[in-house]
Amino acid sequence: MLNQALRLMDIDMIIRMGFFIKDLHSDIQRLHSEQFDDHQPGETVILYRGQGLSKENFTEMTKTKGGLLSFSNFLSTSKNRDVSLNFAQQAATNPDLIGILFVMSINTTCSTTPFASITGVSYFHTEDEVLFSMHTIFRIRDIKPMDGNSHLYQVNLTLTSDNDQDLRILTDRIRQETFPDSEGWFRLGKLLFKMGQFNKAQEVYEISLHRTTDESDKAYIYHLLGMIKNDQGEYQQALTYYEKSRDIYVKTLSSNDINLGNIYNDIGVVYEDMGDYPNALSSHEKALAIKQQSLPSNHPSLGGPYSNIGNVSYAMGDYPKALSSHENALAIQQQSLY
Repeated sequence: MLNQALRLMDIDMIIRMGFFIKDLHSDIQRLHSEQFDDHQPGETVILYRGQGLSKENFTEMTKTKGGLLSFSNFLSTSKNRDVSLNFAQQAATNPDLIGILFVMSINTTCSTTPFASITGVSYFHTEDEVLFSMHTIFRIRDIKPMDGNSHLYQVNLTLTSDNDQDLRILTDRIRQETFPDSEGWFRLGKLLFKMGQFNKAQEVYEISLHRTTDESDKAYIYHLLGMIKNDQGEYQQALTYYEKSRDIYVKTLSSNDINLGNIYNDIGVVYEDMGDYPNALSSHEKALAIKQQSLPSNHPSLGGPYSNIGNVSYAMGDYPKALSSHENALAIQQQSLY
């Protein structure tokens, strides 16, 4: 159930099982320390995993030979090759699947991913099971057919470490692009939003909303929910969320707080998308007035409100105001380049 939730990104189930996930990860870390801390430097362990892959996923994997392969769930492996091979052979009998025997080379001293033998506590005592924590990353070394069978392949993997240059570059890039200023569920929601997983992002934010009693957090969450609905084209629902956010900001923030300016800007965008240009203009002008109180006159953040006012004014046929606003936006943008 847990691994299925992790594979499918079932946010509600993941949150419900959060304590179990944390405890399981901690138990694997503890067992790893007990079992491997006294191993000799450079010692290698070979583990196996047998499973089926769809033909599409197998084709994608062959294209990344030499690259990285990530398992998002808790990964079950075995010290027993025959046990794992049996799983792969069973999968190969399905015409829609490719049977895969993963052969994993693990340097016990270089690896920073916790894993541990759970034979003593596993329900399947004969499988010699070794369990990895979530998001284990391997490098694909080789992919070759077994016994000339086009439906059965051996894939050789090596567990990566933090010293792997490609992994470090990828990790740094992900950190830079996945909202480093946000934390926890907020960061997850933003990442899902960026990936276009709007419904999952909404689920994360709604759960967070029900769990918090902090008014500033509620305002922020309503703002994020509004952004989701706006991107989905559900403008009335977006407006409802934005207005809830605005109402909290008005009560809790100073009249020139930049967050208040941002929410008026987004409200204006929704009104503009709905074709309600008078309300759009009013909101954009409020956004500009607030930002003018808190920012220098040539600050790049003022360019957006000026440009929005210009667009709405043009749509309303007020061409002189549209021209003036766009000229102000252009001047600010030109200054920000130097």
